[in-house]
Amino acid sequence: MFENLSEKLDRAFKIIKGKGKITEINVSESIKEVRKALIDADVSYSIAKDFCNRVKQKALGQNVLTSVEPGQMMVKMVHDELVSLMGETTEEINIKGQPAVILIAGLQGSGKTTFSAKLANYLKNKKNKKVLLVAGDVYRPAAINQLQVLCGQINVPVFTEEGNNNPVDLSLKGIQRAKQEGINVVIIDTAGRLAVDEQMMNEIADIKQAVNPTETLFVVDSMTGQDAVNTAKAFYDRLDYDGVVLTKLDGDTRGGAALTIRHVVSKPIKFISIGEKLDALDIFHPDRMANRILGMGDIVSLVEKAQEQYDEQEARKLSKKIHNNSFDFNDFLSQIQQIKKMGNLKDLMGMIPGVGKMMKDVEINDDAFKSIEAIIGSMTPQERQSPNIIDPSRKQRIAKGCGKKLEEVNRLLKQFDQTKKMMQSISGGKINKLSAMRNLRRR
Repeated sequence: MFENLSEKLDRAFKIIKGKGKITEINVSESIKEVRKALIDADVSYSIAKDFCNRVKQKALGQNVLTSVEPGQMMVKMVHDELVSLMGETTEEINIKGQPAVILIAGLQGSGKTTFSAKLANYLKNKKNKKVLLVAGDVYRPAAINQLQVLCGQINVPVFTEEGNNNPVDLSLKGIQRAKQEGINVVIIDTAGRLAVDEQMMNEIADIKQAVNPTETLFVVDSMTGQDAVNTAKAFYDRLDYDGVVLTKLDGDTRGGAALTIRHVVSKPIKFISIGEKLDALDIFHPDRMANRILGMGDIVSLVEKAQEQYDEQEARKLSKKIHNNSFDFNDFLSQIQQIKKMGNLKDLMGMIPGVGKMMKDVEINDDAFKSIEAIIGSMTPQERQSPNIIDPSRKQRIAKGCGKKLEEVNRLLKQFDQTKKMMQSISGGKINKLSAMRNLRRR
């Protein structure tokens, strides 16, 4: 996400890093590179110019503390301006009402239907809401079927009527159904076009007027760059929507849309969508996004993702097994599966400060764990529980059973042994500290 922009901004900061003080010359050189980086990221020239002028004014009027290097101060000022440009505060979706009605709008191909299902999944699992989807795209072939397939995966109902091609009527009937069944939230997926046209705008405006939604969200493909901003403005002028959703941020995006939509339409980015999985949806946090763009990582989001997969009872069991030296391959496999649920591996690594830059040219396949899972799957229950019994003949059988080389089996066994020792060492250290604290209290 935003790798090119991050790399070019880092290059801009290097100009001033190591300097003893901020001067007009080194600030101007650095700002010039920042402006180039923003324009290359598809930020409009006027916005990039205004952004850099504000940073320059702050930099030249800044008394750098003796404990802070000029380069660090410049990063801080660019960070603050990025946060300001993207919206400063995090704004969540409004789901008040019985039912709350959320209208989804955007161009064809922007990812509206997939986002609608992701939003339903988010509201169901994280907000504990009963959700109904209304299939309002009556024109695109297989649009209704796509929504039904996606919602079938998360066990959320879809309202549709065979032969009814009136999206306003469908939306009203869907809301009525939700009231009858005590459903909390209705999400209306609308039709899109390949480009903004009057017929589409009229149709969405008619739906909005008829249903009076609690929230109207505009979904935009972030890969379209500055075109996304122009489309957002056209929709905003007609619909006055409440928030923006950026999709396909895991693609070849330069970041211009994320950086400037808030500035152009004065409406917050509420969600970002990364990947095709239905749980790949995040609330947009301007400060965290600025951290990631500047290579500072995003530990808060990483911890939140980990907590979502965290099971307190399982964690206690695991801690006990580590302490008793009974950690086995079943536990190892369980930990791998929890990591996989957290999302794209490279994206997760990028949330760790400093790691994102190191991973820039490294390709991490999301199937990286498949080989390990295959080897463990080829073991007998006894071998998983007692890895020490795996002798050369068992290794040969395991390798043949999963179609892997003997070297891969040996490598996994070695990694497992190292992991087990490391976990025991950490666990032992914690126990020793607790014992020391108890002894001090007794005294």
